[in-house]
Amino acid sequence: MARILIVDDSPSQLMGIQRIVEKLGHETFTATDGASGVEAAKSVLPDLVLMDVVMPNLNGFQATRTLKREATTQHIPVILVTTKDQDTDRLWGMRQGAKAYITKPFSEEDLSAVIAQVFSAEAPPAG
Repeated sequence: MARILIVDDSPSQLMGIQRIVEKLGHETFTATDGASGVEAAKSVLPDLVLMDVVMPNLNGFQATRTLKREATTQHIPVILVTTKDQDTDRLWGMRQGAKAYITKPFSEEDLSAVIAQVFSAEAPPAG
């Protein structure tokens, strides 16, 4: 199916998200901070990025903005996956270029639904 880059500095969160994504049949790649996430996105060119916000080096907002400004990565949809649950955080994340925003903790069903929603929104019209 799709190639999905997961960027999170928490090993347990990274493994949990990776397990869910792989269970859905997707290929996963990982990075443990915003800067390495941007570099991984440039080299892997994934179909989707799941991006934490609170991370060292570049936070998820900064990394998303960087990806959206780069010609080679601007087409890649980003879903912010974070503990930051304020409306202002959600708004700021969307302004940086995120396609969706999901707060931790989340259920496997919730994450699966957001991923499916973003892919269906990104799909070219049939016919």
